[in-house]
Amino acid sequence: MAELQVDARAARRRFERAAGSYAGASRLETEIGARMLERFDYVRLVPRRVLDAGSGPLREARLLAKRYRGAEVVALDFSLAMLRAGRRRFGFLERNPPKRVCGDLGRLPLAAATVDLLWSNMALHWAADPLAALREFHRVLALEGLLMFSTLGPDTLAELRAAAGEARVHAFADMHDLGDMLVAAGFAEPVMDMERVTLVYADGEALLADLRASGQTCALAARARGLAGRRFRAELGEKLAAQRQEGKLPVSYEVVYGHAWKAAPTRTADGRSVVKIF
Repeated sequence: MAELQVDARAARRRFERAAGSYAGASRLETEIGARMLERFDYVRLVPRRVLDAGSGPLREARLLAKRYRGAEVVALDFSLAMLRAGRRRFGFLERNPPKRVCGDLGRLPLAAATVDLLWSNMALHWAADPLAALREFHRVLALEGLLMFSTLGPDTLAELRAAAGEARVHAFADMHDLGDMLVAAGFAEPVMDMERVTLVYADGEALLADLRASGQTCALAARARGLAGRRFRAELGEKLAAQRQEGKLPVSYEVVYGHAWKAAPTRTADGRSVVKIF
């Protein structure tokens, strides 16, 4: 969908600039990462290699390395500055640190069937082509490998969208569309769920500052170009101020979760059915 298309180069520039401030500004990503990790309490998995796709400054990559101490953890992000920031922040003396790889979700620099657990926290909505990214996830996963991800849904930033207009705020894929993409990518019986999270800001300027500090400003391919004028900024501030409740600005986020396994293929490359004989 054209309205969902992300300009990958612009998105990368946003995160390169925000590498130093991202860790302190990404409250939502931190919380969702913690909630995702709790789900592993119910999953029996002993992975040999874990890929954190869209790792940012290695926050969850390190937590995954602690949980799966025998696994090789690979932290991949399209921003080299983010990977460097994570390394500087945690130092060089940690045991078994995640391996850092700079690459794109749509063209993973990994061999096929080499990953047992693929984790992606709040990164898929920054992919220029989410379906291509999911197909790459499927390609690099080993048979019976697990994909677990979170991303943003269409009701995210509804308050900002109402104030700034559709052309200046990202649209996000629906949970059901993402489920269809998983099936199209080759995953078996994907499970999807969603929750709504509200973050509270002092005012509109605090919201915008948080988005800038975390690199999450508009990178749509069809975004308005050029700087917004004073009149637009003043009107935006007024419209956001009108949405305040009890002196605070509540901002909505729709968080979509998905997990799916890579099952053995049921057909060969030339279309013949695969029949297991026990």
